[in-house]
Amino acid sequence: MSMSSVRLLTLCATLSATSLSFAADKLVLQTTWVAQAEQGGYYQAVAAGIYKKYGLDVEVRSGGPQLNNMTLLLANRADVIVSYDLQVLKGVEQNFPLKAIAAPFQFDPQGILTHSNVKSLDDLKGKTVLVSASGQASWWPWLKSQYKLEDSQVRPYTFNMQPFLADTNTVQQAYATSEVQQAKAAQPDSKFWLFAEHGYPAYGGILVTRNNLLAEKPDVMKRFVEASMEGWKAYLADPTVGNQLIKKENPQMTDAVLAFGVAQMKTLHLIDGGDASNKGLGVMTDKRWQATRNFMVSAGLLNKDTDYKAAYTTQFYPQAAM
Repeated sequence: MSMSSVRLLTLCATLSATSLSFAADKLVLQTTWVAQAEQGGYYQAVAAGIYKKYGLDVEVRSGGPQLNNMTLLLANRADVIVSYDLQVLKGVEQNFPLKAIAAPFQFDPQGILTHSNVKSLDDLKGKTVLVSASGQASWWPWLKSQYKLEDSQVRPYTFNMQPFLADTNTVQQAYATSEVQQAKAAQPDSKFWLFAEHGYPAYGGILVTRNNLLAEKPDVMKRFVEASMEGWKAYLADPTVGNQLIKKENPQMTDAVLAFGVAQMKTLHLIDGGDASNKGLGVMTDKRWQATRNFMVSAGLLNKDTDYKAAYTTQFYPQAAM
């Protein structure tokens, strides 16, 4: 073997070793709640090696009632959080340096559970409505305005379904992927009304990051969005590996609850419906953000002078912004 050949082989070996030593870009994703189907796409992306394929090392951290995701993001304790467009718009109103980068949930899973005596949402007049504190600052003003309801109808929702089950004149808030299962098991003729099907404009869980990360690492964030959406696509197709990781992170989670959550996401097209059906999973549009902004302003939830376009970026979906 010639000396030049030896040098070439040595160079190739050095380059190969160097390429293998490149560390994946690390990111911390903070979710809103304990591990469950509503975060399935992210756990799938970890378990199936999708993030790794995109050169990412993503740690998915579970949320809960004691955690404030916005605070964690702004304190650099998370790189991306799962949040809601209403919260992000309020953050922009307060000059928080953050932006939404994708909307995996094209529709908010929020809705209301009723007994069979409710034939339409117009029948909510006169009913006792169980609403959480967060609901009173988000969807309740929309529902009240749309159906001419009164604040006097509201009672606190304590995440206990017994008051609803015991009284046919009571209705309660519910998530399509969780409380509905419990209600149907106890009262098969109960009904669930998804607000999105009646004009509620908000997205569901959206991905939010800091402005400095977008400016300093646009390629990393682009790969994160792409990998996360691939994770959601894979999870909806076959959630097995994602669910295994979810149950490891949350031992109290059952196969039945996971299966119901996935079925609801598919039946209601929470992930692949709306603009995502023809523009790609996670897409956000100016039209949807403006609709949410308009609702919040009309309900007194947002200052009309807030620059709502500062709350999101469509840079990862340039063809689909309009």
